[in-house]
Amino acid sequence: MNTKDFYYDLPKELIAQTPIEPRDASRMLVYDRKSGAVEHRHFYDIVDYLKKGDVLVINNTKVIPARIYATRLPRTDKTIEKNTEVLLLKRVEYDTWECITRPAKKLKIGTVLDFEAMTGEVVGYGEEGIRFVKFAFDGAFENILEEIGNMPLPPYITQKLEDKTRYQTVYGKVEGSAAAPTAGLHFTPELLDRLSSQGVEIAKVLLHVGLGTFRPVKETDILKHKMHSEYFEIDQANADIINCALKEGRRVVCVGTTSVRVVESAVGDDGYIKPSCGETDIFIYPGYEFKVVKALITNFHLPESTLIMLVSAFIGRENALSIYETAVRDRYRFFSFGDAMLVL
Repeated sequence: MNTKDFYYDLPKELIAQTPIEPRDASRMLVYDRKSGAVEHRHFYDIVDYLKKGDVLVINNTKVIPARIYATRLPRTDKTIEKNTEVLLLKRVEYDTWECITRPAKKLKIGTVLDFEAMTGEVVGYGEEGIRFVKFAFDGAFENILEEIGNMPLPPYITQKLEDKTRYQTVYGKVEGSAAAPTAGLHFTPELLDRLSSQGVEIAKVLLHVGLGTFRPVKETDILKHKMHSEYFEIDQANADIINCALKEGRRVVCVGTTSVRVVESAVGDDGYIKPSCGETDIFIYPGYEFKVVKALITNFHLPESTLIMLVSAFIGRENALSIYETAVRDRYRFFSFGDAMLVL
């Protein structure tokens, strides 16, 4: 299966630069897998499609201000070089993080970075420009990060985000993501309350979004692509909610590809969710047989990305590309701050 099989042409002006206000006013393309019917609605209309007994699976990760900047201290008498960018991806020890750095080539082992509020030393290399940085600081790292860090918006968003909370879901609780689970950005507390009052159950899972979101598929043959692992959790109580729905034939509706990856990673050979925590590098592409997910809420993803491959696995590659063509023609907004799609 070729990476270019998942390409579509997207006009640059359709890449959303700012979030819609209010959150649930974004447009929503609804696709019925059985009939092939497409409807054009708004996200607040989701109450017309979810029903009593459905289980809505949300990822309650919270984005940290993971983009920080430093000056690179010289190991010789050369001038100090400024504007080294560090994007925190994953905490591997209390004081050590896996990071994307820019410029990576100049950051050799032993390089010291000055962030003013703390320092960091490059202590190891990873794949494709990854660096491991050990930080030295006084006090709580999280407090320092809150002071000096910036929200890690994707590179295709070039406008400044005035309100940092708009790159967080309203239900995010557990800090650790380097990117938002963007399908969840459309929900408001009021909309969640309304769904609950209709009898829709909420199951909470956790996946800290990391390099898997940023890494492009560089292999021509997608089967050669290696997913970067990301930390996930699902506890007994939330596993029970999902398993009860599965046993009773009720729908499990995942909010975003991250929630999909959690439940499909945690499902056992018996078809039911097992309470789990750890790393997942699950790669879902056409041919994959879904064991848990019955409906999906998602945004419109980058061409040739693992995310559009997951959507293609759920609805078929040709169907996915046809829907994306429809979304382009009808001027939907794409990517992180863009519009939503509901697949039933």
